[in-house]
Amino acid sequence: MTAFRMSLRPTRRSRPRLRGPLAAILVAAGLGLGLVGCSAPQPEPTASPSPTLPPGVAPLRGTPVDPAASEHPSLAVKIDNHPAARPQIGLESADLVFEELVEGGLTRYAAIWHSDMPAEVGPVRSIRPMDPEILSSFGGIVAYSGGQPQFVDAMKATPLLNVIFDEDATGLFVRAEDRDSPHDLVLAADETVRLHSDLAEPRAQFDYADGGEDTTAVLAGDPTATIVTRFSEAGGRAWDWDPAAGYLRSQDGAADLDTTGTQLRATNILVLRVEVDRSGEVPRTILTGSGEAWVSTGGSTMPATWFKDGPAAPIRLADAAGATIELAPGNTWIELVPADGGSVELVP
Repeated sequence: MTAFRMSLRPTRRSRPRLRGPLAAILVAAGLGLGLVGCSAPQPEPTASPSPTLPPGVAPLRGTPVDPAASEHPSLAVKIDNHPAARPQIGLESADLVFEELVEGGLTRYAAIWHSDMPAEVGPVRSIRPMDPEILSSFGGIVAYSGGQPQFVDAMKATPLLNVIFDEDATGLFVRAEDRDSPHDLVLAADETVRLHSDLAEPRAQFDYADGGEDTTAVLAGDPTATIVTRFSEAGGRAWDWDPAAGYLRSQDGAADLDTTGTQLRATNILVLRVEVDRSGEVPRTILTGSGEAWVSTGGSTMPATWFKDGPAAPIRLADAAGATIELAPGNTWIELVPADGGSVELVP
């Protein structure tokens, strides 16, 4: 698999590896932690068209794939992250997972599947005001349980096909008998995609290196054993680097497991520091413009700047010189940590 990817573009293993005194870095606002160490660079923004990956590369993972097997739309689903909703169904198969702040200091996921479509996903919850900005660049399908009318209308105004439990007449949603309401709504994911297989496959969102040893963070970052993020005072989550398994996820001090009892894991962790509009009863993450970011791959982390020109534009990750950062082929979790009231700690 690595050899296949390396044949697509020249390797850059000869690039010098930069090392700096990256001690524990705390980035916070509203939790009384302050800023310790150097802040992320702010390069001049440049145009950010969708990355162009070669044929035979999964657009949302950067891994080898049979081109015919990827000719279907992506499926984005709003997934519950209340303690009563864990373990979630199918989350381990997602290509990309965005974690976002919702009311009460809790978080929910906007998860996107394309490369590995499970039979079922859930628990499915309602749409939130930031989701059009997060999901519009993917196209394809978005599924959710419902939501406030103004949020539903905003989601319906995007290019995505909306599949909504409150309006479903196809039987794609079912209630799981072994879960308590409202944490019991499950979507037939593969059937949903099959019914709408005429929709286009998603555009690539990120750039990928030939392999894990060639990523920008590994070549230019600093060793990081653990990434701890807090979206509020309600609880936290951590990612621990394991060379054999990747980044292993914990929540509220316990391993975060899938339905088979295996700890959730990721190849890449992106922490984006974002503004949150709290003027309404539901907080709204703002994911257009630019801000500080941290990119973690292969046990190393580097500071970055994120750019997103508009709802339909992909996220661009740039280093201090303004060059695009390349991730490792594999799945990615994106932590949308509030600049006001959230924090991230990088533990060497």
